[in-house]
Amino acid sequence: MESPTSPASRLDFYDFIGRMRRPAAADLFHSIRRSIRLSLRPHLLLALAPCPEWPCGSNSDLRFNYCSFLVSLSQGEPNAEEDGGRVQTFFAEMETAIRDHPLWARATNQEIDHALEGLEKYIMTKLFDKTFASSAEDVRTDIEISEKIGLLQHFVRPHHLDIPKILHNEAAWLLAVKELQKINSFKSPREKLICIMSCCQVINNLLLNVSMSNDRTLSGADDFLPILIYITIKANPPQLHSNLKFIQLFRRETKLISEVEYYLTNLISAKMFIVNVNGRSLSMEESVFQAHMESARFGNHISVSGTSTSSQGLGTSTTGLNQESGDTEGLFLTSVDQFV
Repeated sequence: MESPTSPASRLDFYDFIGRMRRPAAADLFHSIRRSIRLSLRPHLLLALAPCPEWPCGSNSDLRFNYCSFLVSLSQGEPNAEEDGGRVQTFFAEMETAIRDHPLWARATNQEIDHALEGLEKYIMTKLFDKTFASSAEDVRTDIEISEKIGLLQHFVRPHHLDIPKILHNEAAWLLAVKELQKINSFKSPREKLICIMSCCQVINNLLLNVSMSNDRTLSGADDFLPILIYITIKANPPQLHSNLKFIQLFRRETKLISEVEYYLTNLISAKMFIVNVNGRSLSMEESVFQAHMESARFGNHISVSGTSTSSQGLGTSTTGLNQESGDTEGLFLTSVDQFV
């Protein structure tokens, strides 16, 4: 499976950096400067200055032009939606500039896409601290969701979500959990999205394998979403709300299509299910649901800081699954790099 840290994933970034080191890229930097000043707010620009590692090297003029873009995004109060719109505008303008630039005159569409991926990774990694969980409300929501999942982990089981026994596969579920839990290990929207895609591909492959083995169709949302909800509860991915919001706002809009959009939308739906969950959602009486929640609270297993409590939710079953999951990884994981 193509991971965010694989050589293929790093190629986009380093190819972009390599081309931008060339003197012939000077005019493109001027174009970047103009677009940045017009597109981005001051509070984000300051987040990236000074930026001595910018690939222009000793060319202080070009470095200043680029940094002025970054500085324009970092003054003032954060506004994620507004910043997201400005960043999207910047990416669209840079796509036009790159396509028209002599350095990419003979480039294929794939090579241009690689350059844009490199640009997105560079920009968003630098802006991460100013754009990820940038408001107190986002931080509070992340903590509330994580604490709620920590409670649900104590009593929610597959039958509460009407997951048929034919789809009970702890090895595949554990693999999906591990993929989703990686999401906070990366700072670029694409790399975070790859973690989601990898998790969802494990689930989708499970459905396909069961379908082929039992001559029945199990690939629709009615089968997929309940498993994803259960995986999300088991994983308790850190800062789930902020990660989803970050991807929606700062991943290039042209890449949030087709299968990528489907999987992202399903994880958003899983999050909303968890936020609004009640007894009826889990096929139990509301009084029973509330009793379970109170019992979990008094069990003193809540993470006050919002840190994942997934090891509790996985219970004793994970001990016996670690070795088995290694044998099944090739079966359940397929490359998602082409989609994101």
